[in-house]
Amino acid sequence: MPITVPQTVGQVPLYYNTKPSGRGFDYVTVRGKLLFPFCYGLSYTVFTYSNLQISPMKASPKDTIRIQLDLKNTGNRRGDEVVQLYLRDEVSSVFRPLKELKNFRRITLEAGEKKTVGFEITREDLTFLDKNMKNILEPGKFEVMIGSSSDDIRLKSSFEIEER
Repeated sequence: MPITVPQTVGQVPLYYNTKPSGRGFDYVTVRGKLLFPFCYGLSYTVFTYSNLQISPMKASPKDTIRIQLDLKNTGNRRGDEVVQLYLRDEVSSVFRPLKELKNFRRITLEAGEKKTVGFEITREDLTFLDKNMKNILEPGKFEVMIGSSSDDIRLKSSFEIEER
């Protein structure tokens, strides 16, 4: 699903890429659980994520970061999985979203099949508008989150952009 679906109207507005505000999604007697999170999907099989690798772990602003992981269909039938890559800039000069979808791959696997899924992160994926509305890339640590929806993160790690 390309949207987030709340349980009740009191949770609106609701975005997967909220900025840190402390608001949460609770409303009166309704806990903050969403009806369907951003990029939610169903499958008739089960997928296992493993072996997250990031290279290089420390990079210059011009480097391309390569991310790969293993995806295995551990269920009994063929199925599709949408592997999603989210990033979070841990420290920046302006408020940034807690997670941003940067890339995804739809993978079809037979029962028991395993594939390595790869992503590349470039400078353009890490830039943002600063307080002067200029597109910049600040050095620092970036958290990588891989999952099957914005609420179902299966693997986490991080890399660092060094000032050069």
